[in-house]
Amino acid sequence: MIKYYTRACNFFYGREAKSLIKTKKALPLCGNKNIAFNKLEIISRNKNKVKSKTINIKDVKLLNRIQILKIKKDLKKITSKRKNFIKNINFSKPTIMGILNLTPDSFSDGGIYNKKAKSFKHIDDMIKSGAKIVDIGGESTRPGSKDIYHKVEFQRIKNVLKKFKKKYKQTCLSLDTRKPEIMVKALKFGVDLINDVSGFSYGEISPLIIKKNKVSKVLHHMQGTPNTMQIRPTYHNVLLDIYDYFEKNIKNKFKDNKIVIDPGIGFGKTLKHNLSLISKISLFHSLGFPILIGTSRKRFINQISGKYDSKERIGGTLASILFLLTQGVQIFRVHNVKEVKQGILVYNKIIEK
Repeated sequence: MIKYYTRACNFFYGREAKSLIKTKKALPLCGNKNIAFNKLEIISRNKNKVKSKTINIKDVKLLNRIQILKIKKDLKKITSKRKNFIKNINFSKPTIMGILNLTPDSFSDGGIYNKKAKSFKHIDDMIKSGAKIVDIGGESTRPGSKDIYHKVEFQRIKNVLKKFKKKYKQTCLSLDTRKPEIMVKALKFGVDLINDVSGFSYGEISPLIIKKNKVSKVLHHMQGTPNTMQIRPTYHNVLLDIYDYFEKNIKNKFKDNKIVIDPGIGFGKTLKHNLSLISKISLFHSLGFPILIGTSRKRFINQISGKYDSKERIGGTLASILFLLTQGVQIFRVHNVKEVKQGILVYNKIIEK
């Protein structure tokens, strides 16, 4: 059976986008009139045979009936405005998620912010620099890392969790954890978003906890576990396989619309896989949910540039984020909030012209 996928492409920005939308020569991306598109890549997959062609939006009517029905359904999701289901987050604007690793062994900043005073100083700095979401984690999920006991993980994050909402009432608190025991405890402290790199598959009861508490969540893709994910990751087609993964899990695990999707750059992917996902990221808009991407200081930047130290990857991080902005991605998970915010401000000013 042939399955069809629809990817918006050939984008326009700022005044040009608004003009083309007004004259009905292009369509808005995710309801945002600052980004428009007038072409679609139509991808078909029959078993593992993949074909694609690019057409103008006005030529959809020339396709066969099955394709037209599927594309119209996808276009409704691609063009519709994303609902702002997370407090104080507007998905029509780029949103920065600042990273706070309360771990001794995270790949980039493990051990730096473990002490209470340093943790809150870093949170203050990230919020002042432009972070609207702070993502707190107590377990490293770097390639090759091993599980830790849930009580150890909670011990690392509990001091920040207990005080966060009292100090930062207008900032979204995101919890980076795979463990249902941590989710249950953390939700008592007002967590707004659960970011589970396992896609809520690590613990069988995790989806039930999310449903019961009606909390927003990041549905993340990872092949394998942090300990095994970079051991020869393999896909038939990385882009379509991950799209199918999201489609299946959204349908089977969660019936609500409080979902952010994250294709998991660096989580069970080679350099080629990562670049394929980034370059064709606009395919995921046809799922109808906000997209979160974490390219910050990732290994693929080192593989391209030769910079080994993760702290020397800010240039590559910003380059990837600026490209992803052109594709309509809504949320960026980053270490260097100040530099990314500056880049986004300059980018937005340029496309206004």
